[in-house]
Amino acid sequence: MEKKFSRAEVHRHQSLDSCWVIHSGKVYDISKFVRMHPGGEQMILKRAGRDVEEAMADTPHRHSLNAYRWLQQHYIGDLATEGGGETAQPDLFRQQGDSLAQRKSTERDREVKGHLDPRCKPVDLENDLVDWGKPLLWQVGHLKERYDEWVHQPIDRPIRLFYSNFIEAITKTAWYVVPLVWVPVILYLCWHCVSLLSHGDTHLFSSLSPDYSIPVSTSVFPYLFLTGVFLWSLIEYAIHRFVFHMTPPANNYYLITLHFLLHGQHHKSPFDGSRLVFPPIPASLIVGLFYATFKVILPEAVGLSLFVGGLCGYVLYDLMHYYLHHGSPGKGSYLYGLKVYHVKHHFEHQRAGKEGLRLMCGYVQGSYGH
Repeated sequence: MEKKFSRAEVHRHQSLDSCWVIHSGKVYDISKFVRMHPGGEQMILKRAGRDVEEAMADTPHRHSLNAYRWLQQHYIGDLATEGGGETAQPDLFRQQGDSLAQRKSTERDREVKGHLDPRCKPVDLENDLVDWGKPLLWQVGHLKERYDEWVHQPIDRPIRLFYSNFIEAITKTAWYVVPLVWVPVILYLCWHCVSLLSHGDTHLFSSLSPDYSIPVSTSVFPYLFLTGVFLWSLIEYAIHRFVFHMTPPANNYYLITLHFLLHGQHHKSPFDGSRLVFPPIPASLIVGLFYATFKVILPEAVGLSLFVGGLCGYVLYDLMHYYLHHGSPGKGSYLYGLKVYHVKHHFEHQRAGKEGLRLMCGYVQGSYGH
């Protein structure tokens, strides 16, 4: 039987550590989500302990259907009337541009009965499309044509990918591990590049003809470094746009599994803090590949200068990505607008693959000071 809360009891929960809200006669504990809210903490706190139905439905804060699904995961009980009876249960799922037309009737039936959508509350193992008690990586390929819809319905719970505890551990990392591992590497390579360039024997195009060779001095290093940052931005955008946001063929188990491993798991659980940055061990394999490529096709000092700029761009990108999920930038700031845009990418425009370009503009703008 659902627990009942009086308005006075709900009203007492108005802090960051204990934040409750009311919607459609139901009570939700959103304490864990306050700091992640794209509108900022204060946007929620000023409505804490109160009814948020009108605020969620009206402009400029009209929320997507996925936002309503997200809210359902934090359901804790119903609002009791002053007389002790149950409150009316209005339709929670308003017309929010739902692209899941084939499920509208099913959702409507659940709403009329006053039941929560089993995809939205803590996972119902009998009704969800996967078994959350087992690693997901080996299950998602069997979803076939249902995968694309399922992966774009975000949930608020951690994801396990592998059976092996060791392999699972190296796919997860805290955000601060990224700068701890890569910043010393960046500093060393910067020093090494400047040392190589200071010898004065680095030339571009010298292999083609000595007459057309261009000497490269230490004064050129900052420009090579920034070019590397920009090259990383373009590479990341291309990967995000054409690989991360591909729609894998419904009949290809392996491509669906690969998509989920690379990016789908992030869209399924966008606020899992352990999976918001690239873990160093798998990242080192890709970093090593880029390192070898630049070193082979260009003079060592030039190739390494571009490479270290790209590595710095990657670190900035990863840290910004984490901050946009878990940080609270001041309202009206550039990062605030970027956070709102990014969260909309997860809740409203999940299939748009242009997010890499938006984040690229964010950290390049910060890097160049514009």
